[in-house]
Amino acid sequence: MNFLKSIRLGVIALCLGVILLTTSACGSATQTSTAPRLSPTSAYSQLERGDTASGESYGRWVMQTAKGLVSDAFVRDNNKLGVVISPDVQPREVKTLAQSLVQGFHKKFPNRDLSVLVYAPDKELILTAKYDDTTRQVEYQ
Repeated sequence: MNFLKSIRLGVIALCLGVILLTTSACGSATQTSTAPRLSPTSAYSQLERGDTASGESYGRWVMQTAKGLVSDAFVRDNNKLGVVISPDVQPREVKTLAQSLVQGFHKKFPNRDLSVLVYAPDKELILTAKYDDTTRQVEYQ
């Protein structure tokens, strides 16, 4: 009887391991495909900072004015700003930083819905701020 019980527990553990392995693989594949790929190197081409001239210019400006709070920035389609925060940014400061970035981004690219994606230093998405131009409200996720 103990032999059958240990076989059953082994099969259950094996099934749980397979489920966890496939769930993790699917979750990371989905996350990788939807999030922009950020290179850890400091040598960037124009398209990596922004995919348009104005986006590239704004991404550069964010890097210059962030004074060490942002270690990387990129603009896509003139309506998505992504920033990687430095390790010096405290968790309680992330939302305030995102709010400031939304305000500045709206001034540069008015009359459109905008998104600001805030990434942790390890490049994991930690906060998304979505600005709705019709209601002039920011939603944080």
